[in-house]
Amino acid sequence: MRPADLLTVLDREFLSTAEGHHTPVMLWGPPGVGKSDIVRQVGAKRAVPVIDIRLSQMEPSDLRGIPFRVEQRVEWAVPAILPDTQRHGAQGILFLDEITSAAPTVSAAAYQLILDRRLGEYQVPEGWAIIAAGNRQGDRGVTYSMPAPLANRFSHYTVETHLDDWVAWAYQNGIDQRLIGFLRFRPELLFDFDPAHNPAAFPSPRSWEFAHRALQKFGDQPNLLLQALQACVGAAAGIELKAFVDNLDKLPDIEAIVAGECNDVPKEIDLQYAVASALVGYAIRAKAGKKQNQSEAQQTYGHILDYAGRFRQKEMGVMLVSDMHRAIGQELFAVPQFSQWAQSIADVMLYDH
Repeated sequence: MRPADLLTVLDREFLSTAEGHHTPVMLWGPPGVGKSDIVRQVGAKRAVPVIDIRLSQMEPSDLRGIPFRVEQRVEWAVPAILPDTQRHGAQGILFLDEITSAAPTVSAAAYQLILDRRLGEYQVPEGWAIIAAGNRQGDRGVTYSMPAPLANRFSHYTVETHLDDWVAWAYQNGIDQRLIGFLRFRPELLFDFDPAHNPAAFPSPRSWEFAHRALQKFGDQPNLLLQALQACVGAAAGIELKAFVDNLDKLPDIEAIVAGECNDVPKEIDLQYAVASALVGYAIRAKAGKKQNQSEAQQTYGHILDYAGRFRQKEMGVMLVSDMHRAIGQELFAVPQFSQWAQSIADVMLYDH
């Protein structure tokens, strides 16, 4: 399932705790596809805590607690990491990550927590959703097969990478626009993991975020930048990204485009992707500053729409406007140039249907 749809599913599962319809969710997927990030997004959207328990790092007593004597009986001290209404709030998400990497003795301790929402005397508060995640056995991680009684208690979803969803997330989180343009140009590199070779560094949504950080840290040190990028996404992808970034000095003047003073469209496809991502970034900044000057923001959107209609390949303009719409929302439709642009690419849209 693509991340945008899965985000909706998990959000609905969280809300269902108040209705008594919640089913624990198991997220499957290879390393680096963003399973834990999706869970954190749901918590941020609903302003509730996410307790992230890495079961692979746990001992059975970390969940079950430790025994202590009370007169002639033994009781168990509830671990502080488990959700508590007074300390954590009445609502939240209990996220059991790396569940397939946990030793059998640890996963056994988690059975009752997941099956019955309780562990000994402890009970998970009613307003807390339970979500787990793990790698598949073919992903070359440290994995144990999930016992059927435990698996049957979850609803199961496999997380798939999707470039449009990643691009929307990237713009929202300030990812370097050069990196967004590169992955638009080379979409197959968003996730490229070969379990047979088990590489140390490989392209994934997680590692591209690392590459973004490398661009910020080593962008002014060309002798180190290539090695830093390769350390994040692997040798081949690092070389391609470095070459892409080095070629960006051939870009037309982006500020002149958004001012309506430049009509030049690069002939090279990679530069067209770079221009498109830079223009979406400009639209986002214009939206952020529109309270100070709303008419100027509208002019910026309009000039970008004018430019989108000048791409020889109309699909490139469609991609640019689609990304801009996801970034700034419905107000794009109120720009006078939008209807003109829509008419100019009507044949493409009809064909796509």
